Amino acid sequence: MDIALLTEKRFLVQKSDNWYIKNILIEDDLIASEFKSLGLSCCRVAWDSKTNLSNFKYVLFRTTWNYFEKLDQFILFLNHWKNKVNFINPYDQLIWNLDKEYLLQFNKQGINIPNTIIVEKNQKTTLKDICKKNNWHDVVIKPCVSAGGWETHLIKWPKIDAFEKKFKSLVQKQRVMVQVFQKNIQSMGEVSLMIINQKFSHAVIKKAKKGDFRVQDDYGGSVSSYKPDPEMISFANNIMCCLNFRPIYARVDLVWDNNGQLALSELELIEPEMWFRFKPSSSKELAIAIKSRCFKTSTLF
Repeated sequence: MDIALLTEKRFLVQKSDNWYIKNILIEDDLIASEFKSLGLSCCRVAWDSKTNLSNFKYVLFRTTWNYFEKLDQFILFLNHWKNKVNFINPYDQLIWNLDKEYLLQFNKQGINIPNTIIVEKNQKTTLKDICKKNNWHDVVIKPCVSAGGWETHLIKWPKIDAFEKKFKSLVQKQRVMVQVFQKNIQSMGEVSLMIINQKFSHAVIKKAKKGDFRVQDDYGGSVSSYKPDPEMISFANNIMCCLNFRPIYARVDLVWDNNGQLALSELELIEPEMWFRFKPSSSKELAIAIKSRCFKTSTLF
């Protein structure tokens, strides 16, 4: 086989009545069909099962969406296979993108992000002390390694004392991000721009359900096609230009900050949902980029 489409055990099915898994299968079918049209063979493989990738040339990370829950196992998986098969995106890019501290690196390069600090594992501090020191009121807390809204909490100032026990528990387990809550996300949502082979492909806008702040459809959020203006596309391009490598695919998540300015929420290089179903031709764009970058040269670079 040329390419393994990497997923996880719970998604390794042929069909499903579950709307969430249906979308996954639709998207994987789209990219698999495009690979086939280009003469490339592929099949879906679960990373968290007894996986043998030795018969593949490349591995395309698609829906390994439980990696942060099994982080030690995932790191072992990456380290075991990194010199035996080619990863898309490459290993160094995946490792760099695992920890959301990269946001601070972008900020040093002039990219606007929500005000953010990192709390080290077992650091002796309280959430109230952090907020007082920085004159913050409403904040969002999440692990530095996480995805899909996992362990993401919005804490408003009157409830900080009640959250201290949970905050301490989180910090005992891992490094944690504390960010000023960007209130516009509840009214304006978050925009995801898909970048394929360094070029903007398409975008979607994600909006939280009423009373929530998490935009993921896992939590009742909605997703729809979106046409970004040139300023937004330029902002995303500037983010990509800050990288010292060229990912084959990426997803740039943007919000409007509390001053109404665009801000980088996350850059997804590991296993971003690409929403091919909103622009089916984008799966062809990615397939062509992979064939051009991977199968005409000996390496990804």
